[in-house]
Amino acid sequence: MGNRLIAAARLAVVLCLAGLVSPALAGTPSTNSNNPRVTPAVEVAKKAKDAVVNIHSERTINNAADPFHALAPSQNRINGMGTGIVIDPRGYIVTNFHVVEDVNSIKIILGDGSSYTGRVIARDHDHDIAILKIDCPRPLATVPLGTAMDLMVGEPVIAIGNAFGYQHTHTTGIVSAVKRDVNLNKEMSYKGLIQTDASINPGNSGGPLLNIYGELIGVNVAIRAGAQNIGFAITVDNMIYAATEMLSVRRRLGISHGLIVRDQIDTSVNPVVRSLLVERVESNSAAERAGVQPGDLIVQAGGVVVGCSLDLERGFLEKLPGDKVSLTVHRGLQDQNLDLALPQGGEQRVSLPLPQAPAPAVDQVWKRIGLKLGMADVKLVSQVNQQLRGGMTVELVQADSPAAKAGIQKGDILVGLHQFETLSVDNVIWVLNHPEWATFQPLKFFVIRNGKLNRGTFAQ
Repeated sequence: MGNRLIAAARLAVVLCLAGLVSPALAGTPSTNSNNPRVTPAVEVAKKAKDAVVNIHSERTINNAADPFHALAPSQNRINGMGTGIVIDPRGYIVTNFHVVEDVNSIKIILGDGSSYTGRVIARDHDHDIAILKIDCPRPLATVPLGTAMDLMVGEPVIAIGNAFGYQHTHTTGIVSAVKRDVNLNKEMSYKGLIQTDASINPGNSGGPLLNIYGELIGVNVAIRAGAQNIGFAITVDNMIYAATEMLSVRRRLGISHGLIVRDQIDTSVNPVVRSLLVERVESNSAAERAGVQPGDLIVQAGGVVVGCSLDLERGFLEKLPGDKVSLTVHRGLQDQNLDLALPQGGEQRVSLPLPQAPAPAVDQVWKRIGLKLGMADVKLVSQVNQQLRGGMTVELVQADSPAAKAGIQKGDILVGLHQFETLSVDNVIWVLNHPEWATFQPLKFFVIRNGKLNRGTFAQ
């Protein structure tokens, strides 16, 4: 299937150059020969309009108060703005983590002006990426995924965003540099960014940077304060990596489909052709039982056309343990239709807090990080942040333990470790025993204290 796609793309380019098909049919940028005003940038704006959303948020800021004359600090509500990119027709949206960090409410405005309440379903501080979800009664448009691997300094780009609150602001420019490492402050630093002179302003964060084919090549993330025409974007390749992890079956359900895959990109054609290769199938896994083999190209999963690893995990979205997911793989010269049944073990109902773990698990948390935990009041947690579904109250902190050294205090509510919610002691144990534990270091934690969400790391 992958070879056929590549051959078809090459044929389209050849036919276009020979004048046998129109550039639009060939999948290349086109201009209306009867109207020179219709440039590639105009066509990109039309195509991308419905896949770009505006984000309006509200967060609560605690003001300093005299602890001897006030029971609680006063609070102010601060409005924020940003941009998002639809990555799945069911209402899944990618944006920057800093756009929705510590927000209490999110409103998403679509290209047609309709608005929906958004919720954060996954977040990654290190990559500055977050995934939002809205419940829309109709399928949403998405942006085709390109790559930053073949970006050329000087090539034209288009940025779209909610600049200063002006919805769907389009700016054009060029790629000024690639693989820029940028330090914005002590907490935020980025590796391998795209630098562009397309105007990027406050409110553009989380919006798309597109090439002239309308492919997503980056997620706009930052501007250089005091500079002119210097903006930065996270590469689409890094976004795909982060979003794939956040939406993965392993992350959501604590189970594995057993597929070890590799993204492939053919940059010899324009637009680029993406494909997903099965490198390995885990032994005794759901994928092995379904008949998937190393060397297969996955072309469909759960009704989703697959071109990259993110598409694969999108195919498993909203599935539960025990559900069957249809797969189509290209093997040799033929397509094979398979059914992959997700394993039953490890199911976690995220809508409700899980029951307290037995004593051995409680003891393990005490020995590993020095915490005694109890179930927190869900209503108390949601008052601080509506996106949170619960947490664990810190009942006791062991002296000189990792938790004590990290500054965790009795009365705190632990709501997250690394990138995972902590709704029960079982959740904590799952993180502590995770097979990729070494990559979590230093281990991030998220606690509610005095009505405010705080972040820290465990001392090593």
